[in-house]
Amino acid sequence: MQKIKSFEVDHTKLEPGFYISRIDGDVVTYDMRFCKPNTGVVLDNETMHTVEHMIATFMRNSEITDSVVYFGPMGCQTGFYLLVRDCIEPEHVVEVLRGALNDTLLHNGPVFGASAVECGNYRSLDLGKAKTACENYLKILKGINEYQ
Repeated sequence: MQKIKSFEVDHTKLEPGFYISRIDGDVVTYDMRFCKPNTGVVLDNETMHTVEHMIATFMRNSEITDSVVYFGPMGCQTGFYLLVRDCIEPEHVVEVLRGALNDTLLHNGPVFGASAVECGNYRSLDLGKAKTACENYLKILKGINEYQ
């Protein structure tokens, strides 16, 4: 059986950061690595779930909304995938992403989609944890100009 592309990446060499993981046609998959793989440090479910709700909402309401295909967590709990049409330059994607992360830090209302009608596990959300994760990831993104 053929390996899927993400299993072909050497996870022992990945560091926290922002990488172009793959390109499929006109869709670029960005690997938003919050944690170094295989170290025992992972994002807990409440953090991942809340970051997903917040960043997905902010990205889909940004100036690149029509180019955002998907934003969601990695099963290994070390980060997220952001899929964007390739008509947007990586530098601009990072700029918009930084804005979404900052918007999450500034958000004082309820978590987006935090109801039984909107989410299948709405009780598993924690804005404080999401803000901490977003703040830490902004530090990782500081000065990133290359997308490996």
